[in-house]
Amino acid sequence: MSYVCDIRNSNMNKSERFEDNLQELARFAKVISHPARLAILQYLADTKTCISGDISDSLPLSRTTVSQHLKELRDAGLIQGQIDGQKINYCLCSGEISRNLDVFNIFLKGISEVSISCKSEVQV
Repeated sequence: MSYVCDIRNSNMNKSERFEDNLQELARFAKVISHPARLAILQYLADTKTCISGDISDSLPLSRTTVSQHLKELRDAGLIQGQIDGQKINYCLCSGEISRNLDVFNIFLKGISEVSISCKSEVQV
């Protein structure tokens, strides 16, 4: 048995083989798939202002853990953080959130319009 390695594609991960819109949707879904990140987004939305205090005071997580989740949200463009002296002001990026929501809604609308019944006699 021989194994062939295609050097041209050795650095490509399998998700790169999918359409750009599906990759974008998957990245967004991955970022919002953790309850801590959802809680951070909800907290920022509830305060209706940029937060310069320590967000970890409002969540049942350590500062280090909250910081890691803030980085994921920042990298995805859902929040921004601006340094203000010793603190960082965090704000929601509502434009980017709306854009991602539109992409998600378009995708879900496209698959929800298919009329297939999932009813069967055998239940799992």
